[in-house]
Amino acid sequence: MFINAINYNKPVFRPPGEARSAILQATLGCSWNKCAFCEMYTSKKFKSRSFDDLKPEIHVLAQAYKGVKKIFLADGNAFVLSANKLNSILQEINYQFGKIQRISSYALPKDIFSKSEAELKELRANGLKLLYVGIETGDDELLKRIHKGETYNSTIDGILKAHNAGIDTSIMIINGLGGRKYSVQHALRSADIINKLNPKFLSTLTLSMPFGEDNYKKKFKGEFQQQTIVELFKELKIFIENINVNATIYRSDHVSNNLVLKGVLSRDNDHLTEILDYAIENTDHNKYPSAPSIL
Repeated sequence: MFINAINYNKPVFRPPGEARSAILQATLGCSWNKCAFCEMYTSKKFKSRSFDDLKPEIHVLAQAYKGVKKIFLADGNAFVLSANKLNSILQEINYQFGKIQRISSYALPKDIFSKSEAELKELRANGLKLLYVGIETGDDELLKRIHKGETYNSTIDGILKAHNAGIDTSIMIINGLGGRKYSVQHALRSADIINKLNPKFLSTLTLSMPFGEDNYKKKFKGEFQQQTIVELFKELKIFIENINVNATIYRSDHVSNNLVLKGVLSRDNDHLTEILDYAIENTDHNKYPSAPSIL
């Protein structure tokens, strides 16, 4: 079904949930690109692509992917674009593709909050139904140490503004982000912020250090001690035990994860923690996650 219809500016990343989506690079790279843990767009300089460049690509994608139901706007945070420019892109997608189930994008909380309620509702009306937001943690201290550029409050303000406009969110938390020293506060504060947000989707990834632990330590403003796999499981257990939300679809099935977990929170909290207890009991306590390949 899928062919290489566009000469993409690589690398191109998309969430697992967008595996069968047509991808339109509305921007290149990430407008922030300062997070200590992220190496995804270090090879790119951020650029907003012109509508004149995007319009023919939308046409090519519509011809190549007839019948596709979802469109993902890449790269790192296409939602940084103005509401006017995003609406032009969305309208052209709707015109070229016809009936689309969903258009989505990565977003930063600050880029959501900077748009008015009316602008967000118009974007929703034009098909922008889901924003992927890597909040990483709910702990203010860790947010500073990883150079996230957000706070607990700014994250809540931005995401709830999207929810109030009818835009769903898929939230990402990074297991092991603060290492051994910050593990418990990371788990508890992350659970707390998820409880405040009650997103439609929630996923946990595991900290990856594609350029090595020493490189991450240089960027991390504080003491970082890498956790064993069992310690990561224990952190995740604390996180899930303290989640109290209504019908949030939870996935921990990213390539970085050491254990696949799937469920609906808070309905499946007990089942998920039972799986984690079994994993904790039956995993080598001295084993560390394998070092990933450089992207």
